[in-house]
Amino acid sequence: MAELGGVGEAEKRRLLEALCSLGSAEEAEALLSDLCTPREIEDLSQRLEVATMLAAGASYVDVSRATGASSTTVSRVSKCLNGPTGGYRLVLGRLDGPRG
Repeated sequence: MAELGGVGEAEKRRLLEALCSLGSAEEAEALLSDLCTPREIEDLSQRLEVATMLAAGASYVDVSRATGASSTTVSRVSKCLNGPTGGYRLVLGRLDGPRG
């Protein structure tokens, strides 16, 4: 796992384990509400919507217009969506099923 600025591996691992321990959307909402500001939650939600639209084949312009995301955010999400880590693809596959 990559080192986060000022956060050690043990702390990052504990956060990841906390996320894995959640059993429902309500539990996830409670934790996110405690960990993040409302704006941070909005930003995370927006990025997931951008990834959803890009995975469905929408253009950068259409995604930016529909979500209000900047072209920089759309580009960054696209890079991650198509990159080697695979987090967006994993989650979208679980939420929406395979895309044909």
